[in-house]
Amino acid sequence: MHAVNHAFVLFSLFLFGTLSTKEGSMPPEQNATLQEQATRTTIERFNQALNLQDGNGLAALLAEDTVFEDTSPAPDGHRIEGKAAVIDFWRGWFERNPDARFEAEEVIVSGNRATVLWVYHKMRNGGPWHLRGVDVFTVREGKVAAKLAYVKG
Repeated sequence: MHAVNHAFVLFSLFLFGTLSTKEGSMPPEQNATLQEQATRTTIERFNQALNLQDGNGLAALLAEDTVFEDTSPAPDGHRIEGKAAVIDFWRGWFERNPDARFEAEEVIVSGNRATVLWVYHKMRNGGPWHLRGVDVFTVREGKVAAKLAYVKG
């Protein structure tokens, strides 16, 4: 097979769900690998926009019907549905947490799903503070369709 431009491959996968070549369709495992690369890229961009506190950058990465489940209030958190509502949540959160930063410890991708183990850092009561947690993402067509957040303690 001839060398293929990576951006073209991801774009083709996004448009058509599979990739065809002159020799025929790609094997399912190669399609799965491309899907996982696309999922990982979406999650990396999401995390970058989150740490930049870039509401417009986040909006560009969310599906219209996205779902976000926050970690509070305990025990089940709060479910927010729809792109506009999720972006409103994040913009308010950025205002209340201007020094917040998420450090991804590990990103595990399987198809269109990703699990991110993270540490949330900020200042609290005049000193450094952190909280560890996990996000479970679903990515659809290069957009975050769901982000379900869980924390320790």
